[in-house]
Amino acid sequence: MTTRHAASRALLILLTLFLFASVIGCATKQQDEAQGTPGMKQLTLMLHFKSSTLDPHNDFTPLRAGITETLVKLDNDLKLQGWLATEWEALDEITWTFTIRDGVTFHDGTKLDAEAVKASFERGLSVSKRLAGLKISSMEADGQKLKIVTAEPNPALPSELVNPYASVVSVAAEEAMGTEAFNNTPVGTGPFKVTKFTPNIEAHLERYEDYWDGKAKLDQAVVLFNEDANVRTLALQSGEADIAWSLPAESIRVIENEAGLRVESLASLRVHFVLYNQDKPQMQDLSVRQALNHLLDRESAANDVMLGNATPANGPFNSKLPFGSDAPAVEHNIEKAKQLLMNAGYVLGTDGKMSKDGQPLKLELITYSARPELPLIAQLLQSDAAKAGVTIEIKTVEDSDHYLRGNRDWDLATYSNLTAPRGDGGFFLNSAFAPGGSLNPGNIDVPELNAVLQQLNNESDVTKRNKFIAQAVAVIDKEVLHSYAVFPNLIIGVNERIVNWSPGREEFYILTSTMDVK
Repeated sequence: MTTRHAASRALLILLTLFLFASVIGCATKQQDEAQGTPGMKQLTLMLHFKSSTLDPHNDFTPLRAGITETLVKLDNDLKLQGWLATEWEALDEITWTFTIRDGVTFHDGTKLDAEAVKASFERGLSVSKRLAGLKISSMEADGQKLKIVTAEPNPALPSELVNPYASVVSVAAEEAMGTEAFNNTPVGTGPFKVTKFTPNIEAHLERYEDYWDGKAKLDQAVVLFNEDANVRTLALQSGEADIAWSLPAESIRVIENEAGLRVESLASLRVHFVLYNQDKPQMQDLSVRQALNHLLDRESAANDVMLGNATPANGPFNSKLPFGSDAPAVEHNIEKAKQLLMNAGYVLGTDGKMSKDGQPLKLELITYSARPELPLIAQLLQSDAAKAGVTIEIKTVEDSDHYLRGNRDWDLATYSNLTAPRGDGGFFLNSAFAPGGSLNPGNIDVPELNAVLQQLNNESDVTKRNKFIAQAVAVIDKEVLHSYAVFPNLIIGVNERIVNWSPGREEFYILTSTMDVK
């Protein structure tokens, strides 16, 4: 080999090694960016919904990620507990006073007082329809005392303030930064503050050193957003994620067989259900809704789709709640569904299809994959509906809330909601069934139900409230305004390096100051 050839070969080897090192370096840099700074206590949380904004009054992520806090929170027993408020009192039916916790500062170092809370609520009410349930008419601030006057009696106001959209933020910081910058890096009072946010991809957090309830154990955290359940599972297995939220039931056995990983599967306050578009003539027909109700196989959804990590739903509220029902779930009965449709004037043709006035009973069902079991429940309903002569076409969308409100051509949808996240059914009932409710894309408007909700909203006694909740559920069942499928377990994959942490049934408080890593 000549000296020139040897030198050329050596140069080629060096270039190859350089390129290889560059590729490895880029990959390592990307992984470090996702996982934080080496040598620091850090973790990565992967959530199942994308966040296009970190505006705390329009997105859950800031509260879940420990960026913001509310005046009132839920404890482990789902009872109200003071958080940024130490106490509250109803002076009369429409007047409340809240004592704001002293010694709390925002991430920019400014003091939290009643005036700051008042400004935050005013901001929330102006930018978010989701806070309409607070029914605030006016507010007065005096030091650490905040007086709230509601437009009408609202005995559930303290529990309504558990709402993540009622997070307290620094409006002064927004005025200084500008709204766009603020919605990317909101200034709250939580144990973590935002250092970087890429919409729909990730948020980088670092510990807020002056957090009022004790400095967080973690130095840094990363929140990743991915709606693909298989990707979340693989991320947990590969170590890219330390906590993977809302995993498919079929992944449980795989994860439990992996050393260093565990699965948390706990009964949630959520229900998976089918909602109907009341603007569509076919869906206005009670017999059609009753038929679909009998075509929904709840046992199969619980046992085959959820692999036993759910129970058949008999209404919106789990029977374990004080206002839940002990009634059996609606039976799966294809023949009864057929009979209901024929009684309503539908004819079963020789092709096995139901039709009325020459028009086939053909429905469009909207679903989304962020909750992996919902498309499977949609397919289950589609299969059994076909046996009754009903054609269901399934359409999977990315942002179901936006789609359902922005389009009126759909007939039904698989959906999922926390129905009692504050230990009371009032929020869900008002949001999902009152005209204009934030969870009412089907435009439900039933006078009998509205009257019961009005009585509920004016009642403060817990026993009497539970009675009105039961009356409301009776109307919902009679009119088949929703078809409730299952009460699912919350399935979360966790790396064993995470300590001093367990998920809550309310699904609100994920990143905390006390959680740690080995």
